[in-house]
Amino acid sequence: MNNTIYYVFGGLAIIYLVILFKNRRGSRNRKSRKFMDGKRRHEE
Repeated sequence: MNNTIYYVFGGLAIIYLVILFKNRRGSRNRKSRKFMDGKRRHEE
């Protein structure tokens, strides 16, 4: 029983870190995406 609690906390910690890394990459990509979307719209 005690081991399962550690596994649950470990899984949540890993998911939390993954979300943090995705958010950091997303914030960088959002700026570039806005510029790309603007260029594509003008071309069309």
